[in-house]
Amino acid sequence: MGFPGVWMTESESMVYRVVPKCACSTIGQIMYHSDHGRFFDGDIHDSTEGLHKWAQDYSHEPIERAVRAHEAVAFTCVRNPYARLLSSFFDKIAGIQRNGRRYRGNLVPQLTQRYGIDVGSPENGFDFDQVASFRRFLLFARDTIRFRKPMEPDIHWSAMSGHISTFIVNGGRYDQIFHTETFNEGMQKVLDAADTKVGIDLGQVPRFNESEGHGPKRAHKVSDYFDDLSRHLIWEIYKDDFQLFKYDFDDPDNKFPIGEVDIAEVHAKLGR
Repeated sequence: MGFPGVWMTESESMVYRVVPKCACSTIGQIMYHSDHGRFFDGDIHDSTEGLHKWAQDYSHEPIERAVRAHEAVAFTCVRNPYARLLSSFFDKIAGIQRNGRRYRGNLVPQLTQRYGIDVGSPENGFDFDQVASFRRFLLFARDTIRFRKPMEPDIHWSAMSGHISTFIVNGGRYDQIFHTETFNEGMQKVLDAADTKVGIDLGQVPRFNESEGHGPKRAHKVSDYFDDLSRHLIWEIYKDDFQLFKYDFDDPDNKFPIGEVDIAEVHAKLGR
């Protein structure tokens, strides 16, 4: 199976397991800059050179070799499950993509028909009931993750623990796992441990949010989107994410972690 979702600097200083909706654009640009002294011109997801990616056939051998030898710093980044799922909804379901179209073509019309989701349109200023539509999307996300119906779960809302586990199961070992909510602190520890070609001041790095400005803004605080049923559903599908990555399930408005990630525990539970 190899190492799907893994990016690595060409200098083999850092190996990163991508977790969608967890600052992956910014991390990829920092990795690119650490080798080349400049940021990639465009969305780093579109790059086909300057950064090894498992999706590129020529990158398989160097990534596999580096992971097996464990000479590069191996890391990943996680995010509060409440905020991550809301971000997925507003970006991938309610928003318009960079190509000017809806995500995955006919997905939104299907959700409108099957789940009654209304996400408005740019023409009406994305005027819709955000809370009601999000809760219906959550039901759809649960169906895809638990029952794989009406489709396979999308990478943007499938559990972080599922993404992170593939690296371990296939022979990788993480050195660091940090939280998006304390990004600079966590990313700095990775850079300090890595033998990078070019230094970088994280305080001067822009946030490369490629979905920014293409859809509606969240109109309410996080807890307003999650009634008792919604919280039951999100626990059902993201229990491991809350527990392993130390997020507060009881207070949706507390986006910050309530503890440090225990990497030994992550390896033990996700490496089975």
